[in-house]
Amino acid sequence: MSIIDKIKSSYKSGTIVEKLIYVNLAIFIFTLFTSVFQDLYKGEMNFIVEWFSLDNSFSSLLSKPWTIISYGFLHADFLHILLNLITLYFIGNLFIEYFTQKKLLTFYVLGTLFGGILFLLSMNYFPLFEGQSAVLVGASAGISAIFIGLTTYIPNYELKLRFIGFVKLWHLAAIWVGLDVLALSGGNAGGHFAHLGGALFGFLYVNKATNKDLKIWDKITSLFTSKKKPFKTVYKSPKRAKKPVQNSSLNQQQIDGILDKISKSGYDTLTKAEKEFLFKQGRK
Repeated sequence: MSIIDKIKSSYKSGTIVEKLIYVNLAIFIFTLFTSVFQDLYKGEMNFIVEWFSLDNSFSSLLSKPWTIISYGFLHADFLHILLNLITLYFIGNLFIEYFTQKKLLTFYVLGTLFGGILFLLSMNYFPLFEGQSAVLVGASAGISAIFIGLTTYIPNYELKLRFIGFVKLWHLAAIWVGLDVLALSGGNAGGHFAHLGGALFGFLYVNKATNKDLKIWDKITSLFTSKKKPFKTVYKSPKRAKKPVQNSSLNQQQIDGILDKISKSGYDTLTKAEKEFLFKQGRK
């Protein structure tokens, strides 16, 4: 089997995280080769970057509307793509342990969209950027959406970092967002605004599960994902006797609380009483 065949096979059998990594790498390599040949003739900006990066001008967006998404698959240099894809690999694989792979793609695409919107708004609103011309590239906004969305869902999840030990996910997310905020007046301020736009989407999307006022997200994400299946009930007995509504509601609240605890921290974190209660309910 040739190297190309191995890559094709690995791509087909890979997760959405691996597929996104392959796509970003392929586009980056192709962009490098076109840059080499284009420099030999004119030495102008790479036509891929010119046509698929996001310009800070609204008029440019009107003529190239696809750039509000396509910029998220371009990278400026090797270090840029290396850091982004390493983060995507580790955070993305943790993400799909709690959400579906389609949901990760939704976070990546819509996080990129929101990052691009905030980039455009900031570059055209703040006096600091008046008269400046800039283009936006990079997957950071989409990755920020994935990272902050996951952190919003399991903030106390602990990662073991070498030489440091266990660190809660929300601590890392706070550092991630804090660095972007501190860099808003720097040379790459537009890029950091894009990161924050992606992060904002990730937070709002996950947080909407408990906020009925954010139903608009369901309509947006329905364009990218199939309808969500209802959760399976812990127990089901069509012949059971009717119980007072208040008692049934109380039991369901306890079950929901226990299931939420399992999804965030694992079954082993349940107390003995919680395990016994769940077992008894499953037997009914």
